[in-house]
Amino acid sequence: MSKKFSVMMIMLLVLAAFSSVSAQEARWDGADDLPVNPLECPVAEGAAEATEAAPADVPEYDGGQPVNAPDLAGQKIVLVDVPKLVGIGYFAATTKGQQEAAAELGNVEVATDAPTEANIDEQISTIDNYITKGVNGILFAANDPVAIGPVLKKALEAGIHVVGYDANAVPDAREWFVNQAEFNGIAKSMIDSLVAETGEDAGFGIVTSTFTTPNQARWIAEMWAYAGKCYPELKWLETVEAQEDNILSFNQATTLMNKYGDELQGLLGMTSVATPAAAEAVTQLGLCGEVAVVGLATPNAMRPYVKSDCVKSVVLWNPVDLGYAAVYVMRAVVDGTLKPGDTTVEAGRLGTLEIVNGSEVLLGPPFIYNADNIDDFDF
Repeated sequence: MSKKFSVMMIMLLVLAAFSSVSAQEARWDGADDLPVNPLECPVAEGAAEATEAAPADVPEYDGGQPVNAPDLAGQKIVLVDVPKLVGIGYFAATTKGQQEAAAELGNVEVATDAPTEANIDEQISTIDNYITKGVNGILFAANDPVAIGPVLKKALEAGIHVVGYDANAVPDAREWFVNQAEFNGIAKSMIDSLVAETGEDAGFGIVTSTFTTPNQARWIAEMWAYAGKCYPELKWLETVEAQEDNILSFNQATTLMNKYGDELQGLLGMTSVATPAAAEAVTQLGLCGEVAVVGLATPNAMRPYVKSDCVKSVVLWNPVDLGYAAVYVMRAVVDGTLKPGDTTVEAGRLGTLEIVNGSEVLLGPPFIYNADNIDDFDF
């Protein structure tokens, strides 16, 4: 009896140890299962800088191609932009950039049309309608990378050029994707900013839109990898979905703070809706200075919280530049000046943009908005 008991105890201990390791290795909810590439950890003060790695070879082009697209090089083209949704500041800013690019180029007409909610079925229906109407090019920011694939491939088969920005689709469903910043760069900025405010052993929660939104899933996967490499004592508590909805984002952030209490010292907002909503929840609960809010959002939405010192830093890029770059990339594709195998593309006032990952155009590194610079931006 005693021997059997001892054997059972050993087995339970082994299982417990295995479960603990599995839990630590499991990715955070909302992450995808693609390979990760965490950047180098911050260099401690006084330590030698890491040697810069040699640039990696650009993978082969993996995008799709339109079938029998008409030769419109140098001619006027009509584009439709179908972002995740309309009615929020972020995509108003990308639209502004697109209109600026179209005005500069002079031979591009672009209109934005999308649902008022981040609904993939409605987004697909909108794109399908424009395939039927007939346009020369489609710009998109996907609500779901896989679900949007068939309708984008239908556009390619109809001879329509397809370029994504902000949120990607499966590569063969579009020609190029304009990546606002590399995913591991966003991840590093988010986690480093969180640690700067909370310390290296804080507990935190994440408010995202959905677990299938492609760019957010990538950022979460890369944050998981970077935190594990550089800040192994950080405690991820929970990731919650908020559907790009302001009220739901506020409620989810409030729920996380009430659920975890003092155990939660930080909130990471993965959308331009979730981050200001989380900041408002922290403000209303009187937890400014106790719960740090770090996330992706536009300066105008975050300005009140930065000014009140409830939020120290906001991670983003310039979405006006993102929309601007997308139109320049589309123009280059139609004109034949951007082709599979190229390593750079010219993008007006943005200069030369780099091609990464085979079929992605990189806008540049993420930017940190704070009290010192947030008044320099208006979007």
